[in-house]
Amino acid sequence: MGFHLAGYRVLGVDLAQQPRYPFEFVQGDAVEFIARHGHRFDLLAGSPPCQRYSRAQKIRGNDHPDLIAPTRAAMRATGRPYVIENVEEARDELISPVMLCGALFGLRTYRHRLFETGGGLRIGQPPHPDHAARVAKMGRPVAEGEFMHVVGNFSNVPLARSPEVMGMHWATRDGLREAIPPAYTELIGRQARALLGATALAC
Repeated sequence: MGFHLAGYRVLGVDLAQQPRYPFEFVQGDAVEFIARHGHRFDLLAGSPPCQRYSRAQKIRGNDHPDLIAPTRAAMRATGRPYVIENVEEARDELISPVMLCGALFGLRTYRHRLFETGGGLRIGQPPHPDHAARVAKMGRPVAEGEFMHVVGNFSNVPLARSPEVMGMHWATRDGLREAIPPAYTELIGRQARALLGATALAC
């Protein structure tokens, strides 16, 4: 959605069917799709599953594949500008990432996410706003003035969907837990268009 708001035509790719996805969609392996078709796009953006790096999965001891490196390799092979997004715990796997925070966009969630850019695309690190607001504990109702932590069994899905938190009116609870606010990719998309020109197609 963020790239759409920045003026791109968007095509999404995922192994699982995404019936609520609001744009053109192809079900399949994203890395394989990029390897075969990525050269046709002006900008490539990927969010490899974060489970390998997240704190919760490390506590549970589950094993998940590293998909950042294969995603990067496929994107680099196209010669196109690219963006890879992931959680803070994946910092060591990303190359010179910048961090975005919901407070930067006036959202009621901090939701730190890292973004690696390449293929000629570089974005600057915005200033990191102070974390002045308290964050509601997981599962507890969000009080006035508190920020929302959209993870686990969070309460108040309508608030999480709203423009003041995630800005994703179409998303389910599961979708919200896995997502980033479109404001993040809108910012990156607008900076990328300064490099790419007025007409662009994003995958």
